[in-house]
Amino acid sequence: MNTIALDWYEVISISDGISLIREKYVAGWLRCNIWHVRGRDRDLIIDTGMGLRPLVKEVSILADRPIIAIMTHSHFDHAGGLHQFEHRCGHALEHQIIASPTAANTVADTGYIRAETFTALPYQGFQHQDYLVKPAPLTQLLDEGDVVDLGNRVFSIFHLPGHSPGSIALFEQNTGILFSGDVIYDGDLLDTLYHSDAEQLKESLRRLQDLPITTVHGGHFPSFDKQRLRVIIEEYLAGGRRIGNSADWVGENLAE
Repeated sequence: MNTIALDWYEVISISDGISLIREKYVAGWLRCNIWHVRGRDRDLIIDTGMGLRPLVKEVSILADRPIIAIMTHSHFDHAGGLHQFEHRCGHALEHQIIASPTAANTVADTGYIRAETFTALPYQGFQHQDYLVKPAPLTQLLDEGDVVDLGNRVFSIFHLPGHSPGSIALFEQNTGILFSGDVIYDGDLLDTLYHSDAEQLKESLRRLQDLPITTVHGGHFPSFDKQRLRVIIEEYLAGGRRIGNSADWVGENLAE
């Protein structure tokens, strides 16, 4: 596989001024959802993918707009492009990781990055084994109860540890929209990484059960409604929906 992708990103308009940006040539079982929210005064980017190509330069809807970039957590597939933005936000417990990233602390060494991860190359000479997240020290720390104001839209920050210590989600009270990162998505959940805590994740998921959520835009896979949210949480709490060994899980997906 040596084809160089011409159009690394695709943009899918969702609704309510929200668009989904995807890295087209990253395998669907890994690809992070990059969320764009259009605001009156400024725009919001929630997670930035692997950072293999420049988001703002290649995605026209981001041009000439003030942008707040938020990482829901510091794993390589969500924070790899954060260095491309001037205004970089995240939780204090993830700050040191993204300021001094390594393959180990961004979990890029857990078996997800391999030749089969990519169906085209982002640029000439790309070698998957050389991939590293670039340093992106946070310019603003976010914690429970903080708000992100776009002028006409306001998002509340929830600190929801478990997948990682500083995992956060953004909730818009007026619409019931939740951007959940990897706290919850419609797939197997990962609670076995070096800084994961399954008991904390259970508590974080229980918190979500009490919110007046209408739509969840997760860190991976398609969005879903409150009824599906309840099903996913109940299945996880009952012992299902878990990724055990990451490398084994990737192998199973490649075999399908």
